[in-house]
Amino acid sequence: MASRHLSRSIAMQSLYEWDFYGKKPKDLKTIVEKNIKEFGPGLEDKNFVWQLIDGVISHLSDLDKIIGKAAPEWPIEQITIVDRNVLRIGLYELLYGNKKEVPPKVAINEAIELAKTFGGESSGRFINGVLGTVYKEISKEQKTENREQ
Repeated sequence: MASRHLSRSIAMQSLYEWDFYGKKPKDLKTIVEKNIKEFGPGLEDKNFVWQLIDGVISHLSDLDKIIGKAAPEWPIEQITIVDRNVLRIGLYELLYGNKKEVPPKVAINEAIELAKTFGGESSGRFINGVLGTVYKEISKEQKTENREQ
């Protein structure tokens, strides 16, 4: 498994556990460190795990609002914990990540793969639909901005 994919898996599993147990801020560091040790013993760059975790946490309310707008028929609490956290990671990379390191289509594809691995039967399609909607919206906004310049 590629290092970045493994890092995303560890970040998703950590966010899942943190979310499942009530999102207590003091528990997150312990959960992430335990998961890095358990699932990524040979992981070369642990910084990417922390970059994802810190990014998702610092933008959590914005990410959840975006999910709510992109999937209005699915209130955030009704989305499975796996799908909710895969969406958070995918959206974080799509909106706030370094586009040169992780182009938008790669961020979406990685999120879909996480959903297929850890989620339910329809998770991949759901993640693709939500992230695809956000990506199209971003693309429209960028085209509008480029015309105005």
